[in-house]
Amino acid sequence: MIRVVLAEDQAMVLGALAALLEIEADLEVVGRAADGAQALALCEELRPDVLVTDIEMPGLPGLELAAAVKAKGLATRVLILTTFARPGYLRRALDAGASGYLLKDAPSAQLADAVRRVAAGLRAVDPELAAEAWSEACPLTERERQALRLAALGRSAPDIAGELGLSEGTVRNYLSEAIGKLGAANRIEAARIARDKGWL
Repeated sequence: MIRVVLAEDQAMVLGALAALLEIEADLEVVGRAADGAQALALCEELRPDVLVTDIEMPGLPGLELAAAVKAKGLATRVLILTTFARPGYLRRALDAGASGYLLKDAPSAQLADAVRRVAAGLRAVDPELAAEAWSEACPLTERERQALRLAALGRSAPDIAGELGLSEGTVRNYLSEAIGKLGAANRIEAARIARDKGWL
C-alpha cells in the first residue's frame, strides 16, 4: 500500500481528492490537513510515502512545506497539485525538493498515476510545463525576489529594510535591479511580471 497525506485548504476539494485516491486498491489516504503546518506535523507523525499538497495554503505554503519535509530528512516524497500552470512555480517546486507537479485540471486518473510514480522514486511532471520551465530562467536573485514580494504587498522601502534586516539603500538597489531586469516601469509592474511568470 502507498500511504498518502493530503494537504488542501478547501474542504470540498480535500474531500474529493481523498475520495478519488481511495478508489485505488493500492493507495491509502492516512491523513488530511487544511494547512501546511498541520501537513508537516502529520508527515512527521505518520511518515507517509507521499504528501500531495496545494501551493497556496495558510501558514505554511506548499513550496515551503516541500522544503521543510526535505530539511527534516523525511522519506516522504512531495507531489504538488495546483492550478498554477506557470513554469516559475514548477522550477521553484523542484528546487524545494518536490518530486512531482500536477495541475488540478488534469484527468483524475493522472493523479493516482502521479502518486505511484512519485512513491516509486520517479518524477511526475507535466511535460509541456517542464519544457517551458527550462526555456526561461528567473533572472532575479533571492533577495530581489524577497524585496519585490514585499513591495507588491504595499510595503515601503524602510518597512522592507526592517523586515529583511537590510539598509534602505540596499533595498532600493534590489528593487531597482529587479525593475531593470524585468524591463518594468516601476516596482508594481515588476512584481506583476514576476508573479505572472511564477517567480514570486
